[in-house]
Amino acid sequence: MKSPLPVRNGVNATRVRVPAEGPWKTAMEFVLDKFGHVDPAGIVSRFERGEVMALGGEILTPATPLDQHMFIWYYRELPVEKRLPVELSVLHQDENLVVVDKPHFLPTTPGGMYVHESALVRLRVLLDLPELVPMHRLDRMTAGVLLFSANPDTRGKYQTLFEKRQIQKTYRAVAPVRDDLELPLVVRSHMIKSRTYLLAQEIEGEPNAETRIGLLDSRTDQTTGDHLGLYDLNPHTGKTHQLRVHMASQGLGILNDSFYPILHEQAPDDFTKPLQLLARSISFTDPLTREAVSYSSKLELSAFPGHN
Repeated sequence: MKSPLPVRNGVNATRVRVPAEGPWKTAMEFVLDKFGHVDPAGIVSRFERGEVMALGGEILTPATPLDQHMFIWYYRELPVEKRLPVELSVLHQDENLVVVDKPHFLPTTPGGMYVHESALVRLRVLLDLPELVPMHRLDRMTAGVLLFSANPDTRGKYQTLFEKRQIQKTYRAVAPVRDDLELPLVVRSHMIKSRTYLLAQEIEGEPNAETRIGLLDSRTDQTTGDHLGLYDLNPHTGKTHQLRVHMASQGLGILNDSFYPILHEQAPDDFTKPLQLLARSISFTDPLTREAVSYSSKLELSAFPGHN
């Protein structure tokens, strides 16, 4: 369902479903009742200025009856966000794809307290590409290669690659070394992630998540004396927090992970201690050119410098 309002400052208009009946006489009364606790004057002003639209592009006024439109769109008044002290860089750009190196701490898409401070909104503004959408996602705390579609006409061909698992991804992670663990190994489990619970969980059942774990190098940290390894991770599936969960399940909790294996109390971001997980590369056969392509991150993990 395409919004009748264009992207503004990199941010999509908000869509609201309006009930066909209720105690509200107008659509504006409904919106005020549901969302007006934050900025009631702003909502009224948007209706008065003609900035609220229905699917067909009809402009709603303060008097538009409740049951006239099922869906309406309007622009939210967003709070001023403090810019995160991290930067993303463009690895590749053509008329169809934009490939970037996403830094740690920057979310892929708007959510919660981060709207303008997301890779998607930053890129839409930076590149003047309002139709840009992510082809996949990385956790806010994970850095590395991230793909965006710049062309709605070819987007479906690239989405099919992800749906059919025709994308090869490699990750790097820094974690403790277990001398008793034979590597490489493949971890398989059944994972679930509830919208109401912060952590992903492994439960009994047919495996739906698979990760290959290999050790590339190891060294002793000169400051702490810890024996750390640089791991090569190859996910066959893409469950939420899959790599972090599978590493923790093997006693290899990724360095600076505040979720797994132990959930720490929420604290402000410590930009000196990013999660030591990097989306190293992504490879596939381009569905338009039929050529094999591969994009690699130029970032490195701070706990294991000198390796990419």
